[in-house]
Amino acid sequence: MRISQTGIIVALMTASKPQSPCISICTLDEHDVCMGCYRSLNEIIDWTMMSDDEKRVVLANVAERSAQQNQAV
Repeated sequence: MRISQTGIIVALMTASKPQSPCISICTLDEHDVCMGCYRSLNEIIDWTMMSDDEKRVVLANVAERSAQQNQAV
């Protein structure tokens, strides 16, 4: 059984300590969004300084971007 990327993101969001969605595919698109984890460049840079709640907001944004990308394909 294959776990969807959205399922992985939800698991990262609901963990007691939010985990980075980085999958080591570090390539930015024309909008400065990583094609691997769907974080913006600023979200990547600021990640280590964010509170857990801020990280959860970023992960929600990541889930939305991922879903939009999957619809476009």
